[in-house]
Amino acid sequence: MVPAALASAPAREDSAVFETLRSVVRFDRPALDRRARRLRRAASVGDLRRLARRRLPRGVFDYIDGGAEDEVTLAANTAAFRAIGFAPRVLRGVGDVDTSTTLLGRSLPLPLALAPTGFSRIADAQGELAVARAAARSGIPYVLSTLATRSIEEVAAAADGPQWFQVYVWRDRGLVREMVERAAANGYEALVLTVDTAVFGRRERDVRRGFSLPPAIGPSTLIDGAIHPAWTWQFVRSEPIRFANVVGAASGASGTSRASAGETAVTLADYVNAQFDPDLGWADVEWLRGIWDGPIVLKGIQTVADARLAATAGVDAIALSNHGGRQLDGAPAALSLVAPVVDAIGDAVEVICDGGVRRGSDIVKAVALGARACFAGRAYLYGLGAAGEPGVDHVLTLLADDVRRTMALCGARSIAELDRSLLRAVDPVDERT
Repeated sequence: MVPAALASAPAREDSAVFETLRSVVRFDRPALDRRARRLRRAASVGDLRRLARRRLPRGVFDYIDGGAEDEVTLAANTAAFRAIGFAPRVLRGVGDVDTSTTLLGRSLPLPLALAPTGFSRIADAQGELAVARAAARSGIPYVLSTLATRSIEEVAAAADGPQWFQVYVWRDRGLVREMVERAAANGYEALVLTVDTAVFGRRERDVRRGFSLPPAIGPSTLIDGAIHPAWTWQFVRSEPIRFANVVGAASGASGTSRASAGETAVTLADYVNAQFDPDLGWADVEWLRGIWDGPIVLKGIQTVADARLAATAGVDAIALSNHGGRQLDGAPAALSLVAPVVDAIGDAVEVICDGGVRRGSDIVKAVALGARACFAGRAYLYGLGAAGEPGVDHVLTLLADDVRRTMALCGARSIAELDRSLLRAVDPVDERT
C-alpha cells in the first residue's frame, strides 16, 4: 500500500510547476488599434524610420529621408553626434532631474522644438495638424513651414501650444508680408527665416523617381500604391494636397495671380527656383524686422563668420543648419558648428542646433556644447509616416525620456549643469574594440 504522503507528492509537484509558470508567464494585452500595435515595439526613432519605409510609397519615403547629391552632409549630421561620447560623473544625487529650459523667453519642458518641414500631408493625411497637436501636448514649439499643406489659420485653430512660422523670402514681397501678418494675427510667437535656399539643392533621389509635389499619379505611382494600399486609400480619400499658405492669396504688386499656386503637381526644385528670391541679403532681414514685432530666428547659418553677422543684425536666435543635408552637399554638420559659434558670439543670440537629432542623447550633447535647444524634423516625420499622430507622440516621448535618462547617467541634475566637461571625443577604432 502506497503511503498517503508519497501519493500526494505528484500533486504537490504539479501545483509547484503551475505556480512557477504563473509567476513568469505574461501575456500582453491585445492592442486593437493597428497603429498602437505598430508602435508597441518601436524602441527608437530608427525603428520608426523602418516602419515608415514599409508603410510609405518609395517616392514619398525618399522625399522625407533623402538629401542632396551623394548625401555626404546628410550622413555627416548624424555621424557628428556619434563622434562625441560622454564622460559621466557619478554619485551626484540625480533622483530629481530637471530637463526644463527657456527658449526665446518661453519656458519649455525640454530643449527641443519641431523644425519646419514642407508637405507633411504626404506622410499622413492629418499632416501639420497632427504634428502641431502632438507638440502642444508636449509643450514644445512647432514651426509651421511656408510650404505647409495646412494653412496658418488651420494649424493655429488645431492646437494651443507655442507655434512659430517659418518664412522664405519670395520674389513677391507682398506675399511674404501677407503671410507674416496672418501669422501675427493668429498668435504665432516667432518667425524663422530660412536663409540657405538661394537656389534649390539637387536631391537626386527625387530626380531618379520623377517625384513631384503633390505626388502625381502615373504608372509607377499606381504600382507603388498597390504595394502600399493603406497609404494610397488615405491619400485618395483626402482633400487635395497643395501649398495651403499660398493657394488663394491675393495678387501681388506684380499683378501675378497666386490663386492656383500649388494646386497642381510640380517639381519642387522648379517651383522654388521660380518663386524664391536668390538676391536675399542682410537688408531683407532688416525689412522683415520692420514688419514683425516678435522674435526672429535665422535658420541656415553654417559658418562662424555668418553667425557673427547675425549677432549684429537684430535677430534673437540662429539655427545652425544645413537644411537637413538637402541643400549643399559638403556643408558642415550642424553639431560641429555649435562650440565654435558659441565661443565666437557668446550670449549675443541664442543658438539652436538643427540637423541629425535621432535620440535624446543627441540633444544633451548639443546643449552641453553650448546650444540653447535643438530642432528635430525627420525624426517626427518618421513617426508621422509610421503611425500618424500617435507616431509623433511616440517620438516626443522617446526623446523626452532619453534626455532625462542621459542626464541622470551623466550626473547632470539640470540643463544648467550640462557643459563640455561631460563630453569626450570618440575614437572610432577604440569604440570597435
